[in-house]
Amino acid sequence: MSPDVDLTIPKRGRHRLLSLDSRLFEFAAGRNWPAAEPVLPRLSRSANHGVLWFATAAAMAASRTPRSRRAAARGLASLTLASLTINTLGKRSVRRTRPVLDPVPLVRQLKRQPITTSFPSGHAASAAAFATGVALESPAWGAAVAPVAWSVALSRVYTGVHFPSDVLAGAALGAGAAFAVRGLVPTRAQVVPPARPRAQVPALPDGEGLVMVANTASGTADRVRALHDGLPLAEIVECEPTDVRTELEKAAARATVLGVCGGDGTVNAAAEIALRHGVPLAVLPGGTLNHFAYDLGVEGARDLTRAVQQGEAVRVDAGRFSGDGREGVFVNACSLGVYPELVRERERWSRRIGGWPAGVLGALRVLRADRHPLEAEFGGRARPLWLLFVGNGTYHRMGLAPGRRIDLADGRFDVRVVHGGRRPALRLLAAAVAGPLTRSPAHAAVQVGRLHLSGVAPGTLLAYDGEVTEVEGEVTLEKLPEALTVYRPLPGN
Repeated sequence: MSPDVDLTIPKRGRHRLLSLDSRLFEFAAGRNWPAAEPVLPRLSRSANHGVLWFATAAAMAASRTPRSRRAAARGLASLTLASLTINTLGKRSVRRTRPVLDPVPLVRQLKRQPITTSFPSGHAASAAAFATGVALESPAWGAAVAPVAWSVALSRVYTGVHFPSDVLAGAALGAGAAFAVRGLVPTRAQVVPPARPRAQVPALPDGEGLVMVANTASGTADRVRALHDGLPLAEIVECEPTDVRTELEKAAARATVLGVCGGDGTVNAAAEIALRHGVPLAVLPGGTLNHFAYDLGVEGARDLTRAVQQGEAVRVDAGRFSGDGREGVFVNACSLGVYPELVRERERWSRRIGGWPAGVLGALRVLRADRHPLEAEFGGRARPLWLLFVGNGTYHRMGLAPGRRIDLADGRFDVRVVHGGRRPALRLLAAAVAGPLTRSPAHAAVQVGRLHLSGVAPGTLLAYDGEVTEVEGEVTLEKLPEALTVYRPLPGN
């Protein structure tokens, strides 16, 4: 075959594709689209600069469920990657002119025509990226968003600003961006906590034997009601924060399974009482952060109901601190330094302005204050510290993303240290960005099974699972391996 023939084949194929593209565009322009005229042009304009998708993400996040917030964040991350790719590579690589608007009825045309090149469609890429990213994290939300995304992509042909191939290429690129984001940051469904060590617990099909104590200050009414719908014979005890510990003690004395609904501090009290009474624990997330429940894989009443009905549970580690006559149990983490002060500031403001704003305000107030670092001895050396964080299990995180524990029975403490020195705010930020992958003069991360501190100054604050106490002298932190039995849904069941 001659070189001339080799060159004409792709040119001929390209010409046929462009001709087909134009015919499809003219066919769409000549069709009557009932009820589309008042909708599609407005929808197309609303997607300019991603405004429609940012508003959708905000509405999803407002639902206050963890899966919705993750889906919204993943959708926006996918949209961002798709937009960057389109604007830096796509539009500059293929400089295709926009379609001629003559076949498009005037009532459909946009008042402001885009001035960029036509291939690929940025609107279609953003729509597909957002919808795919949302669906990868939450299929239910993805099903709700998909028709809107499809309509935005269709509107670009309907209004005459893109050929059909522009939209198809943009949608493919957007979906690819969502899968690329998933490759970098796996969805929670991809990273399932290991179902071990499994524990033998009673299955309670109707919930009989479960006594659930709910902290009313956490706004738990809807969650408790949903749990009771699935477990109608469960006993529900709703109480004020000051009565939580008393009610938990009473419940543990008569319950087959001790249940708790509230924030991390409430869960901490329930864990300590469950350990002492030797009863399994059922945790329904009801606070702001809910680290322990989410790391278990319990995100709401549906997850817990399934676990209780089917008798699915695991044994997890607990941590214990002791020293100078004080001791306590923690299931998430304990810390010394600036963080306990932040917890106190957050609690001071949370009832006035809400949990998350109070946390931000507390961090600003603590980091701006004039203070000296904590002095403590560990490993045989005296060290000035801005922060000593001890996690019950190894935390996995990417940069500033919230930490998550995959294995709650790994027998290790995750210790993060920010050393004392000038500019504590910069040191703390650098440690947060670096995560566990660092050992530097400013911060370090190690995993140990036990930690002993000495020389702790009187009045030093220690925070554990959102609670704050004072310690001094010698402080020992040790693991209680697989000490706590907790209901959680097991994969594959």
